[in-house]
Amino acid sequence: MSSPTPIVLIHGLWLSAASWAPWVERYRDAGLCVHAPAWPEGPDIGLAEATDHFEAFVRSLPDPPILIGHSMGGLITQLLLGRGVGTAGVAIQPSKPRGVLRAPLSMLRSVAFVLRDPRNRHREVPITPGHFHYAFANTLSRSESDELHARLTIPAPGRAVFDVAFADLVPKSTAPSTVDFTKSDRAPLLLIAGDRDHLMPASVVYENYNRYRRSRAATDFKVFQNRPHLITAVRGWEDVADYALTWTLRHTG
Repeated sequence: MSSPTPIVLIHGLWLSAASWAPWVERYRDAGLCVHAPAWPEGPDIGLAEATDHFEAFVRSLPDPPILIGHSMGGLITQLLLGRGVGTAGVAIQPSKPRGVLRAPLSMLRSVAFVLRDPRNRHREVPITPGHFHYAFANTLSRSESDELHARLTIPAPGRAVFDVAFADLVPKSTAPSTVDFTKSDRAPLLLIAGDRDHLMPASVVYENYNRYRRSRAATDFKVFQNRPHLITAVRGWEDVADYALTWTLRHTG
């Protein structure tokens, strides 16, 4: 009897790998092999270094896994699928790849505290409770948000934020967030959005999805209602986890 396909969970900026703990427990209770590796450490870690780090981890596994990434981890999931890594991918509220031009005000407001100081490109930047409440947990009360902030957040490498924010100002060949939207021999991909997300609004995720229209590879889009950016940890995260798992198993079975 063959073992079940492993799952690799890739977290985004300002959240630790521990933010996946409920997902890990839920999937393991279902008999699955689950990994939730952390980002590489250091103030000068950019998107390219992080993507290479997770690619090396995935390729070290005995069997190709399903990839599920949130936020910047969702963008990394898209990049890894483009490299031929993974049997299926779920990009949950992914950071926008190069070429996705929509930039609502709430998204700009969510990351302005990093981008306004160029020195943050070479720093690990913490997120304040107030910024966290606006960008990640705007559907929650401030006290609920502050509890999650204290428990789940870590400083993020500012360079990765700059990599994404200014990707459209550099050549496609040098931008680390460049996705080959036309690739038809990649693994299936599901993009998930939350309709109350300030950091990566559903309209941005939908444009991301729509860029794949010339690819023949399986690509789907799903919006969850009344969900902020922290869709993976707020009430109802189980619905997202179960939908992601059901979709990927259907496309890999």
